[in-house]
Amino acid sequence: MAASSDSRFIPSTGLRWLYVDFNSYFASVEQQLNPHLRGKPVAVLPVETDSTCAIAASYEAKAFGVKTGTPVYEAKKMCPGIICVLAQHNRYVEFHDLLLDEIDRHIPVAKVCSIDEMACSLMENERPPERAKAIAQSIKAGIAKNVGAHIKCSIGIGPSKYLAKVATDLQKPDGLTILMPQDLPGRLLELKLRDLPGIGANIERRINDAGVYDMPGLLKLQPRHMRAVWGSLWGEKMWYYLRGYDLPDEETNRSTVGHSHVLAPEMRPPAQAYMIARRLTMKAAARLRRMEYHAEKFSLSVRIENGPRLGLEAGCLPSQDSFIFLKLLEELWQELIKETGKKRIKKVNILIHRLIPDKDLNVQPDLFAVAAPVAAVKKKNEKISKTIDQLNQKFGRDTVLLGMTGNQDKSGTGTKIAFTRIPDMEEFLE
Repeated sequence: MAASSDSRFIPSTGLRWLYVDFNSYFASVEQQLNPHLRGKPVAVLPVETDSTCAIAASYEAKAFGVKTGTPVYEAKKMCPGIICVLAQHNRYVEFHDLLLDEIDRHIPVAKVCSIDEMACSLMENERPPERAKAIAQSIKAGIAKNVGAHIKCSIGIGPSKYLAKVATDLQKPDGLTILMPQDLPGRLLELKLRDLPGIGANIERRINDAGVYDMPGLLKLQPRHMRAVWGSLWGEKMWYYLRGYDLPDEETNRSTVGHSHVLAPEMRPPAQAYMIARRLTMKAAARLRRMEYHAEKFSLSVRIENGPRLGLEAGCLPSQDSFIFLKLLEELWQELIKETGKKRIKKVNILIHRLIPDKDLNVQPDLFAVAAPVAAVKKKNEKISKTIDQLNQKFGRDTVLLGMTGNQDKSGTGTKIAFTRIPDMEEFLE
């Protein structure tokens, strides 16, 4: 990657991006919804058990050292007064939509980066520092007035989207930081390597192995050296990001649909774990249909309690009905059970892949490739599956299930939010 006359590869001489990062988002929504949680240490849990980890912590809990990933039993020792609440993922998506609408009232959102992060491109007349600051302040006031006073955000303004995101971390919670081009590299020198988006524990270890332990050392590296350290093009991109270049986002194509679930202790015997796997399979198949894809591969993997991860996969004709994927699940599960026996299963992962958009698929199979009776059954099963989707969307999740009752799904397999993927509200009814 070499700099050129292309404006995307020229470092900005002014402010171009405003980045909004909501602070302790899940915990803040809980505090907004529940007055008795306000001002108190809160941990948000995926399931109600001390053996799980916090998926979010309020700033009051963070003051005791509790953070995302802290085991609940440790969190209770670190902060004896901590209040643990079960995650309400549908409410977090609901508030995300409200916040998105509110920000759009002040400035268009150019990119939704995650459930709690949004980036806005500044127009020419919005780039003067005082004007950009005024927009940020109006966003904060609008959120407090129209969405919730207990949902705080840090806003960063910078010459590139990446540096605007870096700026959000310079003042938390409820911060507002402007990072001007002339502030570079000075303002970056005070940061730790792990403060930079894109540098986690593994990358930091690789940087250290290269003899670099701080920001001044990192900034001395050349693009080719950073690419070698990262072992990918991303390292070279980081060289440009840190100097204010605004590189275009890469286009991504969907390649998989899947769900995973860490089982509560009482759901870890194989028979109970299988019902969870069925539920996850039905959810993934419903999502596949809603997204208008067919798929040719189905994968199942499990993590044995205190043991290894095991996985199998199987192929099929391009399909999107629940029946075929449940059949593949049953076949793969029987193969796994031959190896695992009665060992308890800690985690189940379902993946439907090798996707084909419906628009690119000849839905009426070639009768020379697929026997007419098979094609007829396939078409019938897809119609039934779509009818089940419609009933569940209209009358509520679990109105219709295949081969199980609603009482067999009390383990928290409802839709969850990955910070890089925001589910549609319809998904909470699948």
